[in-house]
Amino acid sequence: MTDAISSQNTKSVLDKINNSRTSLANNEDTFLKLLTTQLKNQDPLSPTDTTQMTQQITQMTGVEQQLVTNDLLAALVGMNTGTGLSEGVNMIGKQVTATTDNSTLKDGKATFTWSQPGASSSLSVEVKNAAGKVVRTIKPDDQKSGAHSLTWDGKDDAGVQLEDGGVYTINVIAKGADGKDIKATNVKGRTEGLVTAVDNSTGQPMVVINGKSVPVDNVIGVTAVASTPEADKEAA
Repeated sequence: MTDAISSQNTKSVLDKINNSRTSLANNEDTFLKLLTTQLKNQDPLSPTDTTQMTQQITQMTGVEQQLVTNDLLAALVGMNTGTGLSEGVNMIGKQVTATTDNSTLKDGKATFTWSQPGASSSLSVEVKNAAGKVVRTIKPDDQKSGAHSLTWDGKDDAGVQLEDGGVYTINVIAKGADGKDIKATNVKGRTEGLVTAVDNSTGQPMVVINGKSVPVDNVIGVTAVASTPEADKEAA
């Protein structure tokens, strides 16, 4: 959930409450006019039975109480707006893992995920660098349908270990038993790093990881950074 969605939901709830309150006010006004006219023109020898009148007034009072309850619920919804920003602030200074459109090589490794709508008989994963060049082609053994995860060892096709910090994407090439292409979906990479800031300038809370902004909702893991003598000195 983002702040923008929460704001839209809150506005929708308030609009419904206001419309209900307007409708109730109109009904009450009409009811009182009819009641007044009826009382003025009633037969003194056969006065109007007040039982039904009391029931109708009680029903309207119940509706008014329900609208008050709705107001309180709307207030609670409004209080939840900005929760994503609060979550992001709580992540500052912590090590996180988040899904992104690419993956950054760290400690000689990079992880990618994707989904297949069906099982494949032929599967290749091309790892591309920031320039779009294929540096490694991998043929995973797991070709089932559903979610897949691949951890690349950071080596190119020649077996050379590439330097940490490089940004990579993947291209999944899958074919079914009938020879037709199977389109991979939700192709994602993962990035890890320290959260240094939170940005809400676009209306969607973003955490800054390794200098890049990532939606708070994309964070899939948070780890507290262990205290070190050097960090303690800086904090002091």
